[in-house]
Amino acid sequence: MKKDRGITAWLAYLAFRSVAALFHLSPIEFNLRIARRLAGGWARLSPRHLRRAEEHLRLAFGESLSADDRRRIARACLDHWTMFAVELIRAPGLINRYTWHRHLVPVNLEETLRHLLTGQGAILLTGHFGNWELVGHLIACFGFPVAAVMRPLDNVYLNDYLVRTRATHGLALLDKRGATAQAEDLLRRGRLVGFIADQDAGRKGIFVDFFGRPASTYKSIGLLAMQTRVPVIVGYARRIAEGFRYEVAVQRVIRPQEWEAQDDPLRWITQTYTREIEAAARQNPPQYLWIHRRWKSQPSDRANAPRPTA
Repeated sequence: MKKDRGITAWLAYLAFRSVAALFHLSPIEFNLRIARRLAGGWARLSPRHLRRAEEHLRLAFGESLSADDRRRIARACLDHWTMFAVELIRAPGLINRYTWHRHLVPVNLEETLRHLLTGQGAILLTGHFGNWELVGHLIACFGFPVAAVMRPLDNVYLNDYLVRTRATHGLALLDKRGATAQAEDLLRRGRLVGFIADQDAGRKGIFVDFFGRPASTYKSIGLLAMQTRVPVIVGYARRIAEGFRYEVAVQRVIRPQEWEAQDDPLRWITQTYTREIEAAARQNPPQYLWIHRRWKSQPSDRANAPRPTA
């Protein structure tokens, strides 16, 4: 992957830090109101994103949503993700072990915390839904360091800034390239490793059902769980107010004993957590990233298509 270290990248970094500094001068609620106004500009200047979101909503929900409903949800989606961009800047300064309760409401985390207290590792999964960073932020606030796998930004200065600000509160970011071996080591040492689990994996991925359509999904998460025999924890952070307030919930804990009883454990694990990501998106469609090309890759033959699972 090409890394951008030139003067253009440096100027882009300075511009970002300048805008970030302005956001830090105002309360987060004011920042989010500005973000919603910026979302209107996004919809006008880049209508293709709005059209893509509407088309993906049509593929996901079919005729159960009218054209007007799809347009309304797509527009709300742009609002949410513009606010999310602002929250990426502000969250590290707002969320810590003393202040998290002002912004985050934990739901169904007891089993996960009890497991982590035993000193055993776990895989933490979420999708392009809500504010995925806050799941790791909250668990880190409870004293359990989280290592999250990410695709590095091309701009090295922005990437270094992102890694540095997250590490301040116990959220380490792992380079996606070559992260599998590092993640396995961390899991065997009793650490928590996080993934965004609904990214297109190309033709070589395993295809599972997502809203009734084949979706290519990385095999590495399921294989990692099988190799290390750690539970897979599926959760989300869902916005529950117009301001910076989220419900952080665990939807499902997938345990080794469950997948070891399956005929095709890898496919079962992958389909099970994908089903949970779909459930979150169905519950609150405006907070899913519908501009994300989840169905970009399709199986070349029926052999790799999703099969019914228990």
